[in-house]
Amino acid sequence: MIQPPLTAEPVFHLGPVPITQPVLTTWAIMALMVLFSVLLSRRLKQRPGRTQTVMELITGALDQQIGDVVQSDPAPYRALIGTIFLFVFVANWSGALPGVEPPTAHLETDAALALIVFGATLYHGVRVNGVVGYLKTFADPHWVMIPLNLVEQITRTFSLFIRLFGNVMSGVFIIAIMLSLAGFLVPIPLMALDLLTGAVQAYIFAILGCVFIGAAVSERGDAEKNSRERSAA
Repeated sequence: MIQPPLTAEPVFHLGPVPITQPVLTTWAIMALMVLFSVLLSRRLKQRPGRTQTVMELITGALDQQIGDVVQSDPAPYRALIGTIFLFVFVANWSGALPGVEPPTAHLETDAALALIVFGATLYHGVRVNGVVGYLKTFADPHWVMIPLNLVEQITRTFSLFIRLFGNVMSGVFIIAIMLSLAGFLVPIPLMALDLLTGAVQAYIFAILGCVFIGAAVSERGDAEKNSRERSAA
């Protein structure tokens, strides 16, 4: 049975803390991702085998995507963006398992992911530009824009998790309704479409995270580019 998106019945209590099904699914996904990472990275070789070659190709593609968006060295952002993409991807696809509702179909999970992106944006903005330099970006192009730029930081974080929640939750509801009306065979094309949508939403969420971080660190990148141009001249 599909729970309302703003509530979830506790499965059990850990002391005074209620543990719900989305939390359990999230823990399971995290455990599987950690186990998968350990198994893949414990036997790295100078001459990569087939599995290591595939993983290096995926990492290279991830670096290329991050570099194209952020316009700087992708190394500081690889772990965050890659982990977010994999988690959202697996979480969205977990709904294909019988009796499992994807954690991303609940607002609290999506809000937590959006807050992680928000925190990473602040961190990398300060790391690259310094506190003063990053705060100056809120006065761009004029100091009268400071209130609007501050509001933009909040609204884009809000839109980030609402977009993910809306797409995943709508797919869950549609499939649940079709299953109740038509049985198990008719909704199969919809389930395949939902899997595709889940993969696309994971990609969009990760790319938007790159865009937000790229905007926060662009001040230093623009300054370095202008400095190189002046030196060349």
